[in-house]
Amino acid sequence: MSEKQRFAFRSRHRKTFMTSAQTAGTLDAPNNASIAAEPVTLPPLQGTALAMLTVATALATFMEVLDTTIANVAVPTISGSMGVSANEGTSIISSYSLAAAIAVPLTGWLSRRVGEVRLLILSVLLFTLFSVLCGFATNYNMLVFFRLMQGLVSGPMVPLGQSIMMNSYPPHKRGMAMAFWAMTVVIAPVVGPVMGGYITENFTWPWIFYINVPIGVFCAYSISTLLKGRDTAISSDPIDVIGLVFLVLGVGSLQYMLEHANDLGWFQSKEVVTLTVMAVVGLTFLAIWEWYDKHPVVDLRLIKNRNFTVGTILQTVGFTVFFGNMVVMPLWLQTVLGYDSFHSGLAVAPVAMFSIFFSPVIGMNMHKVDLRWLVLTGFGLFAFGAWYSSLLSPQSTIGEIMWGRFLFGLGIPFFFIPLSGIVMQGMEGEELTAAAGFSNFLRTLGGAIGTAVFVTVWSRRTTFHHARLTEDMYPGKPMYDQFMGQLANSGMTAEARYNTLNGMISGQAASMATLDILYLSAGLFVVMMFCVFFAKPVKGAVASGGH
Repeated sequence: MSEKQRFAFRSRHRKTFMTSAQTAGTLDAPNNASIAAEPVTLPPLQGTALAMLTVATALATFMEVLDTTIANVAVPTISGSMGVSANEGTSIISSYSLAAAIAVPLTGWLSRRVGEVRLLILSVLLFTLFSVLCGFATNYNMLVFFRLMQGLVSGPMVPLGQSIMMNSYPPHKRGMAMAFWAMTVVIAPVVGPVMGGYITENFTWPWIFYINVPIGVFCAYSISTLLKGRDTAISSDPIDVIGLVFLVLGVGSLQYMLEHANDLGWFQSKEVVTLTVMAVVGLTFLAIWEWYDKHPVVDLRLIKNRNFTVGTILQTVGFTVFFGNMVVMPLWLQTVLGYDSFHSGLAVAPVAMFSIFFSPVIGMNMHKVDLRWLVLTGFGLFAFGAWYSSLLSPQSTIGEIMWGRFLFGLGIPFFFIPLSGIVMQGMEGEELTAAAGFSNFLRTLGGAIGTAVFVTVWSRRTTFHHARLTEDMYPGKPMYDQFMGQLANSGMTAEARYNTLNGMISGQAASMATLDILYLSAGLFVVMMFCVFFAKPVKGAVASGGH
């Protein structure tokens, strides 16, 4: 893209804010598409207003991401109270993630039609409303429907929280904005299971939804007050119906397939094969159509930006591996070490501790160094943390497990914050909003892929190791005869002896499968260290800004 074309593109997508007096008028544009008033450039927020906006947008982001995991540990309780099986109850989780996955990439398009501030306030209020309705649900179908609607309206909250926060900060402080936003995105899914387990055990399950009410009301009021008269210009571009249909078909099929593939046996199931074909067809036609459409619902032309493309690929793969680890470790703790859902969540929670304290440091200083070196450091720390966690065993104490998870989390602030800076480098205005929506969609997709693939690999490697360990476990083998003899002398029946032996072998097999996952993760993180330098050097403000 030539410099002249780049200037024209950014001029069409420049971030504009309007005073309330100006929004009363209309502007006759040549194509009659604009219904916004003559825009003015407003300065970034300062002082108390900026601090309050940071808290409000961070809490809104935290609330949305929290709800992706807070209900996980409550599924058995909710299913029991609704009279359905635990397997059916997983739709409470999948309905939310399915709807959110479809809504996130629409953020840029919706912002142009509604206005960023107005869209964020509307999303927060509707999210709060559907949270209340989830708690009031009297049957299973009603709860699944309200969770679906909750996920649908939540889509814009995370990317808009990112873009609004960045555009409200002075250019030299946007690293701090990125740090505050990143902390909430990383911490929330870790806190979710712990909070969900505590609430379920000490209160009733509807309270995992009711806790959103005071947070949502505070966020909506604060954002509407602090950003009054600062909304973005609105345009009445034609609705890309065909692109919207392909998006729902492709993303919906892919997300649903990833949610259920492991339970259905992956490609041995006709349902998974059908969903995969639908996803491939939908996403392929979406890419072709959106590339040439004048008013796309998802602006795929962003991939012309080299750093955006490299950054989003690394971000997606990084989150795939990260979330894969975050799912497999609790499975190992619960199946082998006998932890309940609350204590397994507590054991992995230290993964976010370092990020809480060190993210602001990264944010304050990221403009001083080439961001690629920070990302490389993050991947290196992830690799080290995964290797160290491989030293754990079924005999490890909860303290040792928590320390291992803490070391794994050292890479989070070096990975997520600078990599987001690389992705957003040079973006401004609606281009920044579209980029935030697209990259957050891929981040969410990476988490779904990591959960599905890593659980499948862990399960199959457990089966593999179980088969190998039992090859030499039969009568006539000295080790087998000696062990079974000891159990017989203790008074165990024959059935109890076999169950004890099988339980020990299953535990060992699951532990070996966990080691495989950790070694695989470390290797992938090392590979990503070298891929960082496909991006161009980035130093300075993470986005150009449009103010």
